[in-house]
Amino acid sequence: MNASAGAPLERALIQVDGLRVRYGERWALDDLSFQVQAGELVGLLGPNGAGKTTTLSVLATLVRPDAGRAWVAGHDTVRGAARVRAALGLVPQTLAIYPTLTARENLLFFARLFRLRDAVGGADRGLQLVGLEERADDIVATFSGGMQRRLNLACGLLHEPRVVLLDEPTVGVDPQSRERIFDAVRGQAARGAAMLYSTHYMEEAERLCDRVVLIDDGRVVAAGTPAELIERAGGGLRLDLRTRSPLHAGWLNEVRGARVLQRPAGALEDAEVIHVALDDLTLAARVLDCAASRGAGIVDFHLHRPSLQDVFLKFTGHALRD
Repeated sequence: MNASAGAPLERALIQVDGLRVRYGERWALDDLSFQVQAGELVGLLGPNGAGKTTTLSVLATLVRPDAGRAWVAGHDTVRGAARVRAALGLVPQTLAIYPTLTARENLLFFARLFRLRDAVGGADRGLQLVGLEERADDIVATFSGGMQRRLNLACGLLHEPRVVLLDEPTVGVDPQSRERIFDAVRGQAARGAAMLYSTHYMEEAERLCDRVVLIDDGRVVAAGTPAELIERAGGGLRLDLRTRSPLHAGWLNEVRGARVLQRPAGALEDAEVIHVALDDLTLAARVLDCAASRGAGIVDFHLHRPSLQDVFLKFTGHALRD
């Protein structure tokens, strides 16, 4: 949909249309467009500097775009900024909590800012949501990094916003805290909130998100479900094996569903590196047996499962974490 057409799509609680944002000589966002529906969890995935935080800042009314438009819960982020903020829950990458207060005091403070009728009840629900009931009255400065991230999330969700923006919410957290954050994020989507989850961790996006929007240099390079994108990129199971001596042409003919791929650039020069595409996981053992029976001498092997990293490499020519 073009911005000139007027209002955003009815069910799209987040609508971004042709956004451009310039910092000096660099375009942080360059004709960026996507949408997020009610109850949908969408990952905004890209390397550091791709434009993820700038996108969230525009949606949160903190940055005014140089061109294009964006809507949150049906409100234009420039013309209806106050209404956008009322519908929004923002969980920033930089912790927005007070270290000298207790967890409960932080939640009570934000509950009153949000003008919740039952601030005490809201604070209790926030503590329960992120599993901090037992540390409710401890000073936040004594918390681990993961616990502070959980509290940061709870503060952003207190008022049950229709739209939630999360900027790298699991940076530096422990496994237990990560699971708590995942559960809370899924729960918000299940109640009908539109969730935009910014991350450069492809594993998180694959595990959590209904759809992902891959961005690079401020542009969308691909969008869809993780499975759709992997299929579009031609991804598949691949067995990489390194042998002491080369295998002759046709060595894999008897294994149907397995085929040797072209040797990629950057392969080790002092050993035979072979990449074999597999139609099925069960073929891996047969390929290894076939190579061993021909006396190649297998040094090591690795089974590669396709991921969003492969998709990003396919569409941009460089790795997600470059």
